This record gives sequence, structure tokens and C-alpha cells, in this order.
Amino acid sequence: MLISIDEGSRQPIYVQIVRQIKEQILVGELRHGDELPSVRDLGDSLGISLHTVRSAYQTLAEQGLLRVRLGKKTRIAAPPTTSVVPDLVDEYSLRVREWIVDGLLLGWSADRLRLILDQEMNALSERGATSTSLRDGKERA
Repeated sequence: MLISIDEGSRQPIYVQIVRQIKEQILVGELRHGDELPSVRDLGDSLGISLHTVRSAYQTLAEQGLLRVRLGKKTRIAAPPTTSVVPDLVDEYSLRVREWIVDGLLLGWSADRLRLILDQEMNALSERGATSTSLRDGKERA
């Protein structure tokens, strides 16, 4: 697992860790059962607080992506048995809406927003994302 931190980013460090682990799961670099570094080891290797790493791991665990057990290694969780986790649908819809509103406030057109979305989807696909929805454009609901 390779994580890099951008100290100059406005994005909090724990969010950077969450995003990078999610992307690595999506493209198959991390798979079900893979062991993650301990909070201490990752914090030491990145030169960041253990609390920051713990926050990232906890966020991923709450989203069902990590299996965290006290005294045991943190591992990538099994994929959910349903294609959509109902508790997260509203949260993700709000995040997409927020992104659209921010883009429109920046003066971007709907076409520009679609172009950005397509570019990001293509970039993930090129990294080897295995999600059917990335390859064929269909929603898996």
C-alpha cells in the first residue's frame, strides 16, 4: 500500500488517506483480506499523528471498507452483499450535489462538470478499476 500526503493540500490529511485507500480498493491494488499497516506504522512512515491515521481507518470502517478489531490487524473488508449500502446513498447524493453546486458557483457549465466527471472516470478505469459501472456506464443499484 502506497500512501502519499500533500502537505500543501487544503484537504485534511485523514481525508487524503481515506481517498487513496478507496482508490486502491477500487482498482484492485488492495483486495478483501489484505492487511493494512498498523496505525503506528503508517503514522511513523508518513510522519503524521497516530490520531490522524486512526481517524482515516475509522472512517473507512464506518463505510464498511475496513475490518478493524482491537488487538488484531486491520484488513480490507469483504465487499458488501448488496450493491448499494442504503445508509450511504443520501450521503453520497449530497456530496455529488455539493460538488455540482461548487462547480456552478465557480462559473463552470454543466458540460464542463460532465467533462471533469468523465475524465475522472476514465482515469480510474485506466488504473484498472474493476467496477462494472465504470466499464459499461451502468448503475449497479
